[in-house]
Amino acid sequence: MKVALVHEWLTVIGGSENVFKEIASLYPQADIFTLVARDETIKTMGLEQRKVTTSFIQNLPFAKTKYRNYLPFFPIAIEQFDLTSYDLIISSSHAVAKGVLTHSGQVHVCYCHSPMRYAWDLYHQYIKESGLDRGIKGMFAKLVLHRIRQWDINSINRVDYFISNSNYIGKRIKKVYNRESVTIYPNVAVDDFELSEVRDNYYFTCSRFVPYKKIDLIVAAFAAMPDKELYIIGDGPDFRKIKKIATANVHLLGYQPFTVLKDYLSRAKAFVFAAEEDFGIIPVEAQASGTPVIAYGKGGSLETVINNKTGIFFYEQNPQAIIDAVTQFEQNIHNFNHRDIATHASKFSLQQFKQKFSAYLADVSNNV
Repeated sequence: MKVALVHEWLTVIGGSENVFKEIASLYPQADIFTLVARDETIKTMGLEQRKVTTSFIQNLPFAKTKYRNYLPFFPIAIEQFDLTSYDLIISSSHAVAKGVLTHSGQVHVCYCHSPMRYAWDLYHQYIKESGLDRGIKGMFAKLVLHRIRQWDINSINRVDYFISNSNYIGKRIKKVYNRESVTIYPNVAVDDFELSEVRDNYYFTCSRFVPYKKIDLIVAAFAAMPDKELYIIGDGPDFRKIKKIATANVHLLGYQPFTVLKDYLSRAKAFVFAAEEDFGIIPVEAQASGTPVIAYGKGGSLETVINNKTGIFFYEQNPQAIIDAVTQFEQNIHNFNHRDIATHASKFSLQQFKQKFSAYLADVSNNV
C-alpha cells in the first residue's frame, strides 16, 4: 500500500508530535504532509530522510513561528494536498489535519488528539483570554471561528475511522462529530524514568505556565501550607504572575533539562496536577517514577490514575480542594506502593501504543 501521513505542523515537539513520530516509524516508506515545518524539528524527530510536503503557508511571512496567525487559511491549505495516489491516509489531528480531501478508493484513519479546542469546547474561554470578546478584532475572530466550525463539520465524512487518544476525547468526538471512535492511548516514554524507593519530603509539579494548567491554584494551596515544600519546573507566559504569589516554601526552578526533571520526579513525595487534560502525559511519567499523583478528577486523569492506589483525586479546581487532597494523601501515604505505581504506568508504554496501533491499522487496512 502507498501511505500518506498528515499532521498540522512540525515546528515544535509536543505530545502530539511524539505520537506522530511513532506513527511515522511504523510506516518508514510513507510520505509526510504538514502545513508548516521547521528543519530542526524534522531533524530532531528523525524524519530528515523522509519526503515532507508543506503547504503554501510555509512561504508566508514569519510562518514558522507565527503560523497560528494564519488560522483562516488552514482549511484551504490542508485541502491543497493531492493525496489521490495513496491507498491509506493516516492523519494526526488536533485542528485541521483530518480535513484532507479523500476519495472512495482510499481508507482514511484519523488519530484525533481532540476536536479543535479553540473552536469548540474552549471557544468562550479562548475568546475571553485572548481579549477578543469585544471590538472589531473580536468580531473578526468570532466570524473566522464560526466559519472554521462549519468547515470542521463538513469535513467529518472524509474520515473513515476515528481513533481517540482517551475515552474522554472519544466522548468529545461523539458530541462534536457524532462519530464513534476507538481509544488507543498515546505513547509515553515510561522506560526513560527511574523507580526510586527513597523519597524526599517535598511535593512536585511540572508544566508550561499557561492559564489552563492551573499552576496558580497549586501555588496558592501550598502558600497556605507553609510547612510543606513544593518544587516547580517549567516556564511560560504566567511565570511572573505566579512568582508574585509564591511563598518561601514554593521553589520556582524555571525550565530544566530532562535529567533534572527526572531526578525531581523520582524523589518527590507526590506529584500535583490541577489541569483538565485530554490525556495528560506528565502524570503518567510521574507514575513511571513510582510517584503518587494528586490530580484533578476530570478529563484524562480519570483514565491514567487509580484513585487511592496510584494517586488521589480532588474534584474542584480551587486551592482548598488541593489542600484537602494533600491532607488526605498524607493520612493514607502508607497505601501507596512505588513499585505498583510504576507497574501501572507501563500500560501506557511506547510498546503498547505501537502494538495496538499496528493491530488496529492492520484490521481496517483490509478494506483498502
